[in-house]
Amino acid sequence: MTQIATMGCFMRNIIKSYVSDESGAAAAEYALILAIVGAGIAGAVTLLGSNISTAITSAANIIVPPAS
Repeated sequence: MTQIATMGCFMRNIIKSYVSDESGAAAAEYALILAIVGAGIAGAVTLLGSNISTAITSAANIIVPPAS
């Protein structure tokens, strides 16, 4: 019977240490920040992509006129 009681105390200590451990919370917060920054970058690339493409095409046409 004492072996079962000792094992119960051991399991209780493991569960308490698992519940009180907050190291995973920081990782989750960093992942959330990374997701928000990534979404902002993706949005900026989407919005600015066509404008940048048009500007580069215009500059290329000025440097080397298209053959007609």
